[in-house]
Amino acid sequence: MLKTHWTPGPAAGVAGPVLVSVTDFQISRLHDLPGVYHAGLSLRRDWPRLPGAVGMWLWTEPLRGRCGSVSIWQDEQALRDFVAWPDHVTIMRRYRGRGRLRSVTWTAAQSDRGIWAQARSYLSGDGTRTP
Repeated sequence: MLKTHWTPGPAAGVAGPVLVSVTDFQISRLHDLPGVYHAGLSLRRDWPRLPGAVGMWLWTEPLRGRCGSVSIWQDEQALRDFVAWPDHVTIMRRYRGRGRLRSVTWTAAQSDRGIWAQARSYLSGDGTRTP
């Protein structure tokens, strides 16, 4: 599994509980993977300006046709605002029907890099294990 470096958001210094969101998109046709991944990179460029964003990683398994994100949010409202963000909506509509998306969220006591290990456990499994 390949992942980007940690990208901090404007809420990177938040103390206390955070919301973790993990997405896993399994592409139906491998030739769609570069477009999906590049769309994720374009969202990542705006990450430092997204209200309530603590930080994130993008990840991919190119030979398996999978990619997604592990994002950390100040609260559930910040995640909802991102999901409704027009740039995100446009990308989701563009790739709707081109694969299978699964996701999970959980609350962590604090934001730390150990969240990646928990997310990786979920991504390595069959989707039934949550952190």
